[in-house]
Amino acid sequence: MTRAAIPGLAGRHAIGTLLPALYADDDLAQRFTAGLDTVLAPVLSTLDNLPAYLDPRLTPADFLDWLSSWVGAGLDPAWPEELRRAAVVRAVELHRRRGTRRGLAERLWLCLGARAEISDGGGARWSTTADSELPPAPAGELLVRAWPVRTDRLDRAQVLDVVRASCPVHLTCRAEILPGPPDRGEG
Repeated sequence: MTRAAIPGLAGRHAIGTLLPALYADDDLAQRFTAGLDTVLAPVLSTLDNLPAYLDPRLTPADFLDWLSSWVGAGLDPAWPEELRRAAVVRAVELHRRRGTRRGLAERLWLCLGARAEISDGGGARWSTTADSELPPAPAGELLVRAWPVRTDRLDRAQVLDVVRASCPVHLTCRAEILPGPPDRGEG
């Protein structure tokens, strides 16, 4: 559907009613302005509803991809519309947390409906004494152990796509798919 030609869309204020009284009974002037009303009605309707076009929860579906380009949401056209809208709503928040464990876990939840346990090898340590031992060299690998929550199963390739798009470039990424949450009673 295009917003340029919506049959029967009436403007809120007909131009013919705004003309001076001299033209109120002039048939040519009224027909001419009625033609302008038909052309301008979609434009004025769009402008009247501009805040709705800029709200990802309300914008028309065909406008959502353009709106997502404003916030760099990186939508997959195969996603359902509700998920694409949610990704645009949370895009700024997810960009703020990009490169962190929490940001990656939230992205996996949003995109795939999966929970994850993420370990990156670390490399940070603090001490209250001077000249203490340095932390070990970071492993350089990001391990994501994910399990499905909203669906029955997860595709490892999809998990890796989300992880690679969100993790820092200096880390290699590895993903394991679990049937459920990891058992905390281990070891």
